[in-house]
Amino acid sequence: MKLTIVGLGPGHEDDITRRAWRILHEAKHLYLRTARHPAVAAIQRDYESFDGLYETANNFESLYETIAGHVLQMVQEHEEVAYAVPGHPLVGEQTVTLLLQKAGEIPVEIVDGMSFIEPSLKLLSIDAMAGLQIHDAAEIAQMHHPPLNPDQPALIGQVYSKAVASDVKLTLMNQYPDEHPVVLLHRAGLPDGIRESLALYEIDRSPHIAHLTTLYLPPLHRASSFEYFQDIIAHLRAPDGCPWDKEQTHLSLRPYLMEETYEVLDALDKEDMTALCEELGDLLLQVVLHSQVAIEEGHFTMADILAGISDKIVRRHPHVWGDVEVKTVSDLNRVWETQKQAEKTNNGDQPKSLLEGLPAALPALIQAYKYQKKAAKVGFDWGDIAPVYEKVLEEIEEIRHADNPDERTNEIGDLLFAVVNLARWLEVEPEIALRAANQRFRRRFEYIEQYAGRNLKDMTLAEMDLLWNEAKSKGF
Repeated sequence: MKLTIVGLGPGHEDDITRRAWRILHEAKHLYLRTARHPAVAAIQRDYESFDGLYETANNFESLYETIAGHVLQMVQEHEEVAYAVPGHPLVGEQTVTLLLQKAGEIPVEIVDGMSFIEPSLKLLSIDAMAGLQIHDAAEIAQMHHPPLNPDQPALIGQVYSKAVASDVKLTLMNQYPDEHPVVLLHRAGLPDGIRESLALYEIDRSPHIAHLTTLYLPPLHRASSFEYFQDIIAHLRAPDGCPWDKEQTHLSLRPYLMEETYEVLDALDKEDMTALCEELGDLLLQVVLHSQVAIEEGHFTMADILAGISDKIVRRHPHVWGDVEVKTVSDLNRVWETQKQAEKTNNGDQPKSLLEGLPAALPALIQAYKYQKKAAKVGFDWGDIAPVYEKVLEEIEEIRHADNPDERTNEIGDLLFAVVNLARWLEVEPEIALRAANQRFRRRFEYIEQYAGRNLKDMTLAEMDLLWNEAKSKGF
């Protein structure tokens, strides 16, 4: 009993190897995954193909499972069977992967064939060892972001229809510019092969797309991969790197992490997308620096960071990657909290307090807001908003009667806490509200400075207030 899997090559009969040719014509029983391949015309003998199954299958996954099952059944019936597939058996052939997994005690021999890769390299005049990435169009079409390093070239095989090309295009556009120059290769390895140069956004408009179409993606013109950036940071901390960077520790980098975070927030507040792009890069620098320090100290790697956050996001979204249904935001929040609690239980990390787990370094307004939200979840909250307003007024009165600095400090803290609670009831983020108020103050004060016409110290409060109201009326 034996299964021989034969590669038919990229298309031209001259590219079928001598060994494959002999097996194709000497095997007692020959099966083809598909007869829709140019090289099949050269096979002058009886064979059976599985093309008929393509018409009835719901999807490729079930189709390939069915084909693999049929092939193994034929081996059981006939003892020895040859199964031929386009290209090389181990390049983009899911049925072969399934057969190798399911064969069990049945001996399987792989007979090499030239894949679509070699003639594509010839048409493109490129070296595969120069970082070439190879992927299946069907897989990329199902993704939302391509699994590609944009600093390296990529070959995407089996772009067999305009629909697949369209889906691939949309995925690639999450990383590559719409106008990125690409090449479509049609019938590579055949005398009528076509090399079609066009922009990425145009690929699904090509009139030549068929089952022998491959997409070539050149690298971006600027090095921009995450891997390249990691290498830069690792180099900075290497023996031949930068003296300052080599001296940094997690603790010494802490102020820069805070500073860059606030600069990102500032760009967001200003709605300055150019600044946001730059500041996110500066913040990413801090993340990668911290990860590089951890790598050198043997604590964790960037792969650990990315795997951890990826797993967490998937776990906490069972309504996206599972079978949980959510209809409202409340349902979503409940699912999120349930997943978080399950994680803590599994990790043996049961907090002693409901408020445990909130970072002590949080800005005070945010910390107060989160404390109140957590307490409210277990019923530690008023039944309506009226007492919330009363509490704010009560705290103001207590400030009026405070006799010393310590009392005033405590009472002002209580007032701020009460105002945060009022904001929570009104569904207002206090940090955002106060930041917006700060920005309004700055804009209006700068208006006064601009239009005062003299030194502000020489102006009366009434004069400045007049300009303030003028700025306010103009929307500053």
